[in-house]
Amino acid sequence: MPEVTAPYQPGTPCWVDLAAPDQQAAIDFYSQVFGWAGEIGPAETGGYAVCRLNDKPVAGIMAAVPMGGQPAPPTVWTTYLAAADADATAQAVTKAGGTVLMPVMDVMTLGRMAIVADPTGAVCGIWQPVDFPGAGIVNEPGALIWNELNTTDPSAAGAFYQAALGIENAPMEGAEHYYALTVNGRPVGGMQPMSEQMPADTPSHWLPYFSVTDTDATVKKVTAAGGAALQQPFDMIAGRMAVVTDPQGATFAVIHPKPMNQG
Repeated sequence: MPEVTAPYQPGTPCWVDLAAPDQQAAIDFYSQVFGWAGEIGPAETGGYAVCRLNDKPVAGIMAAVPMGGQPAPPTVWTTYLAAADADATAQAVTKAGGTVLMPVMDVMTLGRMAIVADPTGAVCGIWQPVDFPGAGIVNEPGALIWNELNTTDPSAAGAFYQAALGIENAPMEGAEHYYALTVNGRPVGGMQPMSEQMPADTPSHWLPYFSVTDTDATVKKVTAAGGAALQQPFDMIAGRMAVVTDPQGATFAVIHPKPMNQG
């Protein structure tokens, strides 16, 4: 079901956004690669751009600028996990050994958010929806299809997300050293130990996957638009995927998924 019509269950990845030094260049790049429509937003939202696909919100892009005495955020994609109560979740994060990097705050009437880090250093957002539930379209070309936690310590990370957000994990059948992250028994993401192919100083992180109709052609689009391929297209259990960066250095994955049996 590509269009999202119901609220996301707590613990489910519900939104992704990018902080980029050159916001307009980022909007142009992702429009070229995925066909998104987006423009810099009004001043009262800090210029935040809600990018759309088929007129549905699909991802956010904002300017990476210093705020509140803090340095500018890194040029990365942030995965947001849905929460029924952002304040209670932030408390649970701290209790489970995580760190609240940005305290819970209201985002106008859209919702309440916080930025947190798990005990292995992976950063994610917490989103309590009010008027804005999150991505309005997923699991179709150009939209988010998967969120993956790459971590230095899967055991510690798995225990943290279960305690703080109710996300359970179990080894994924047919995929060595890979874990399915589930909410109410439904897979919502994956977790794996840090790959030896990653640079040694790469921190634990959440990696968003976007669905595409042709992985090889998309990688060519990425490189033609100034991005780069970190992992060239390859076949794996879920489909044909690649890991790429945009021209400003933000990393993401693209995948042409294998057809799934409809349950």
